[in-house]
Amino acid sequence: MSIATVYSRAITGVDALPVTVEVHLSSGLPSLSIVGMAETAVKESKDRVRSALMNSQFTFPQQRITINLAPADLPKEGGCFDLPIALGILAASSQIPASSLAGHEFIGELGLTGELRSVRGVLPITLAVRESGRKLILPNVNLAESVLVDGAESRGAAHLLDVCAHLHGQTILPITEKTEQISPIVYPDMADVRGQPQARRALEVAAAGSHSILFSGPPGTGKTMLASRLPGILSEMTEDEAVATATIQSISAQGFHPEQWRQRPFRAPHHTASAVALVGGGGQPRPGEISLAHHGVLFLDELPEFSRQVLEVLREPIESGKIIISRAAHQAEFPAQFQLVAAMNPCPCGYLGEARCHCTQDQVQRYKAKVSGPLMDRIDMLVEVPPVPKTMLRPAEAGEQEEGSVAVRERVVAARERQMSRAGKANYLLAHKELEKHCPLTDSDYQLLEQAMTRLGLSARAYHRILKVSRTIADLADSEKIMTAHLTEAIGYRRLDKAVS
Repeated sequence: MSIATVYSRAITGVDALPVTVEVHLSSGLPSLSIVGMAETAVKESKDRVRSALMNSQFTFPQQRITINLAPADLPKEGGCFDLPIALGILAASSQIPASSLAGHEFIGELGLTGELRSVRGVLPITLAVRESGRKLILPNVNLAESVLVDGAESRGAAHLLDVCAHLHGQTILPITEKTEQISPIVYPDMADVRGQPQARRALEVAAAGSHSILFSGPPGTGKTMLASRLPGILSEMTEDEAVATATIQSISAQGFHPEQWRQRPFRAPHHTASAVALVGGGGQPRPGEISLAHHGVLFLDELPEFSRQVLEVLREPIESGKIIISRAAHQAEFPAQFQLVAAMNPCPCGYLGEARCHCTQDQVQRYKAKVSGPLMDRIDMLVEVPPVPKTMLRPAEAGEQEEGSVAVRERVVAARERQMSRAGKANYLLAHKELEKHCPLTDSDYQLLEQAMTRLGLSARAYHRILKVSRTIADLADSEKIMTAHLTEAIGYRRLDKAVS
C-alpha cells in the first residue's frame, strides 16, 4: 500500500485539535517533503525519522515521500509528530499493517536510535483522545501524566520497536491504571506566622471567598510569609480544577509534574517580568504567569516596582477570569481564575513615619501612583501589616504556638461549602443580581455603607466588593444574614484605599 493515514494532535491554546498525518509513496527521485503549515521542528523530523527507522532495522523507502499534516491551515509545532510520521512511512511501505493504525492516536518525539522522548501538552491531548473514543500511544515518560485522565486508554512505549510490535500483535503494550496520590501535599504552615492577628484574619477571609488582597507595610513584617501560606488554607482542589490547572502546566515551558497533581499553584514572578511573561504570548501563544496560577495564587511582591504597563494588563483578567491573546492568524484563550495577593511598602524606603525615613511627600506620592486607581479598585481587601513587636521575635514558649493551617482551613472549607450550597460559586464570583439576592442589608446598614463610600471616596465597584467580602465574613461566622459587624469589618478592609491610591 503506497498511502497511509495516522492520527495525532496539535496544541492550540489549551485545546488539542485533531491532525491527520497522510503519507504517500510515489515513484521519482528519493526525497521527503512535509506540507501542512509545519514549523521548523516539525520539518526537521524527517532527519530524525530516517535515522530512527534505519537504526531500528527497518527499510527506509527509496522513493518520493510526501507527508501531509491536515488541516493545512492549523499551525503544527514541536517533535510530537515524529512517531506518527514514522508509523505512516512504515504502513505506506507495508512494513507494518495499516489496518492496525485505526482506532489509535500517536504522539512522541523520536531519538536517532528510535527511542521515544517526552513531549508537551500530554494532558489536553489525552482529554481530547478520550472524547474521540480512540486509544492513545505515547512515550513511557509521559505516561504518568496521561493516566491522570479518568476513562482514557493510554499505552506507553519506550521505543519505536515496542509500538510496531504492538501494532503487529506480537507484544501488547499494557494499559496503565491511574494510581491515587499517596504522599500528602505539604504547604507552608500558618503556625510559622508570629503575631499579625489582623493580617491573619484578613488572609482567612480572602481564602474563604477567593478575594484578592493587598498587604501594605514596612519590610520584614511578614507580608511574603503570609502570602505563601494562602495555598495551605484553601479548600482541596476538585477533579475539574485539578485537570484545568494541570492542563495549563502541561502546555507550558516547564511542563507538568505528576507529583503536583491537586496542588494549588503559587506563582511569584519577579517585578522585572514583562507583560508577555505575565499574560502569555509568543508567535505560538503560550500561557503566562496569570494562567499558570489558574485555581491558585498569583503573588506580586513589591507591587509598585512592576512596570505600570505590566500591571495594567491584570485589570481585565481579574474581572473576566480569562485572557485572550490575538495574533494575525488566530486567537488563543487561556483561563486565568487566579487569586491575586500583592504586597507593597508604604514609601520608597519602606519606613514611612519612622525617624529613619527621609522620603519626601512628593516621593511617597509618586511611589504610590505607580499602582493605578482602576487596578487598586479591583482589589477586594487592602490590609496594613504593622511591624512585629520585638517580644514576638523570641522563640515561642510552650502554649504560645500560633494557630496552624489545619484549623484555619477547616473554617475556610466550611464557609466555602455554605457558599456553594447557596449560590453554587465562591462569593467573589457573585454577579450584581446575585448580590441583591444573597447580600441584603438593613436600611441602617445601607446608610452606613453609603456614608463609608462618601468618606473614603469609593466607586460602585468597591461598593459591590465590600458586599462580597461582607458575605464571606458572615459565612465564616455561620450567619445567614450580613450583620452590622460583618459589614463594618469589610469596610475596614477598604480604609487603606485612600492612603494607598
